[in-house]
Amino acid sequence: MDPELGRAVRDAAARSGISVSRWLSQAASDHLRNELLGAALDVWEAEQGPFTDEELDAAARVLGVSGSNSRRES
Repeated sequence: MDPELGRAVRDAAARSGISVSRWLSQAASDHLRNELLGAALDVWEAEQGPFTDEELDAAARVLGVSGSNSRRES
C-alpha cells in the first residue's frame, strides 16, 4: 500500500474510533455495495430505458448531491 494512503487510512480509522482492519472492512463493504447497486441500475436501465434528467435530478436532491445531469459511466 502506498505510504500516503496508509497514513490516510490510519488517520481516518482513528477519527472514526475504530481499528484499521475494521475501517478497511467497512470500506470494502461500501465498495461492494456500490458495485451491486451499479449493476442493479444497469439492469433497470436495460429493461426500462435510461433514467431521465428529471429522475436523476430528483435522486440527486434526495441524496443531497449535485444534480448536474451528468450521466454515470457504464
